[in-house]
Amino acid sequence: MHTMWPNISAGPFLLTGFPGLEAAHPWISIPFFAIYISVILGNGTLLYLIKDDLKLHEPMYYFLAMLAGTDLTVTLTTMPTVMAVLWLNQREIRHGACFLQAYIIHSLSIVESGILLAMSYDRFVAICTPLHYNSILTNSRVIKIGLGVMLRGFLSLVPPILPLFWFPYCRSHVLSHAFCLHQDVMKLACADITFNRVYPVVLVALTFFLDALIIFFSYVLILKTVMGIASGEDRAKALNTCISHISCVLVFYITVIGLTFIHRFGKHAPRVVHITMSYVYFLFPPFMNPIIYSIKTKQIQKSILRLLSV
Repeated sequence: MHTMWPNISAGPFLLTGFPGLEAAHPWISIPFFAIYISVILGNGTLLYLIKDDLKLHEPMYYFLAMLAGTDLTVTLTTMPTVMAVLWLNQREIRHGACFLQAYIIHSLSIVESGILLAMSYDRFVAICTPLHYNSILTNSRVIKIGLGVMLRGFLSLVPPILPLFWFPYCRSHVLSHAFCLHQDVMKLACADITFNRVYPVVLVALTFFLDALIIFFSYVLILKTVMGIASGEDRAKALNTCISHISCVLVFYITVIGLTFIHRFGKHAPRVVHITMSYVYFLFPPFMNPIIYSIKTKQIQKSILRLLSV
């Protein structure tokens, strides 16, 4: 029985920055802080522009706002503990705070995947059935898709996170990152964690993997439609609206695949490589998404110029 292990035996968990590089933490904190500020400014600006500019009140930009909001929330969830470890060497984190942080981080990863899927559906409808675009992607449908994506992310993470609250923790309390992750916490539990091992694998298959598959097939259909367009100019115009989305999809899934490969096959890689890769996973997409959309989307460029010229 779990009750045999008094949970008091589990003091707070200890977060870890870059082991062996503690002396350099203040220096390492500088690029981290710069990236965090860039992510907050970039995504915050996108959200402000989409809210403020009536020309951006379209489904494509509503989904982009959801993506920016998700990126912003993930960043604000990891930033306090990462900066506390690097700046102040404040490593302790209470169980409840730790599980909540893991819950938000993992849920939002699935939300992000779902938003990228919704964005590919938006491009699919816009290019394959342009005449029905406004009747298919009404505001209420966009809201329903957004809520569906949020619910899928946040409900699917309840089953693995909930048991963490009543697992006993009698082993080491040292976590391997400067933020809490489910797979990291569960390894410290003195309990049967079979469900917590199996469930995430199934979940990843049904979310990340399935989403990527559907995005891939929607682009196959989009390309088929685009190739059928007679004029080269219209063809380029149609593809151009997809380039930002394709770039964000690649950034997201390449980091997911990179992280998975390092975990699976990088057993002998130095710890610093594992740790750095997980930071890349959480910081690279939120950092890149606003840049990609600012560079590639004319409408957002115009909106930025209007903001600057005020």
